[in-house]
Amino acid sequence: MSGRTRGRACPERTCVGCRRRSGKDDLLRVVVVGNAVVPDPRGTLPGRGAHLHLDHKCLDLAIRRRAFPRAFRLTGALDAARVVAHVEESVVDTESAPPRERAG
Repeated sequence: MSGRTRGRACPERTCVGCRRRSGKDDLLRVVVVGNAVVPDPRGTLPGRGAHLHLDHKCLDLAIRRRAFPRAFRLTGALDAARVVAHVEESVVDTESAPPRERAG
């Protein structure tokens, strides 16, 4: 038998900030609504999506490189304030969460 584990495969996506590939579950999907980039953590909003690690470094790289307009094939600047707030909130939540206890 091969070394692969059986189970459901997780599709991979590329982070628009750092350009590294990760499992879709490890990234935040973002979409354009109007002229703003908004987080889509459930992945249910309509339209073309881009993916981003929940990390300040990746977000800063995406903004600095103007990756959002390119990913959505748009011209001009997009407001990323809601994504910035979501990443900051998520990073604070994970840092303040108590460490998980291991069973066993």
